[in-house]
Amino acid sequence: QVRLVESGGGSVQAGGSLRLSCAASGFTFSSDCMGWFRQAPGKEREGVATIDSDGSTTYADSVKGRFTISKDNVKKILYLQMDSLKPDDTAMYYCAADIYRIGCSRYGPDFDYWGQGTQVTVSS
Repeated sequence: QVRLVESGGGSVQAGGSLRLSCAASGFTFSSDCMGWFRQAPGKEREGVATIDSDGSTTYADSVKGRFTISKDNVKKILYLQMDSLKPDDTAMYYCAADIYRIGCSRYGPDFDYWGQGTQVTVSS
């Protein structure tokens, strides 16, 4: 029933920008915590950013000042604007929904539903 579908990934040169989108359905999008995560080969999954129902956001230190998470509650789309991209940003990016817990943290096990991922590759 719950579906999260990412799009917008691709290959870009260092210093470039991409905007990822996550189309959501099957839950009350506007009232839930949403997050972006990423995982590179051989690396642990990393919480990139979250946005809570009140619009408050958190960011990993590694992306702070370069990435912006936002959402459109009417269209039910979660966004991740990525600027000043670096090769270290190369990873599979996933959107996720934390439907049941109070709060909104960049901790993967707190999230209940996950998208299929979209690949981001940044070349130097």
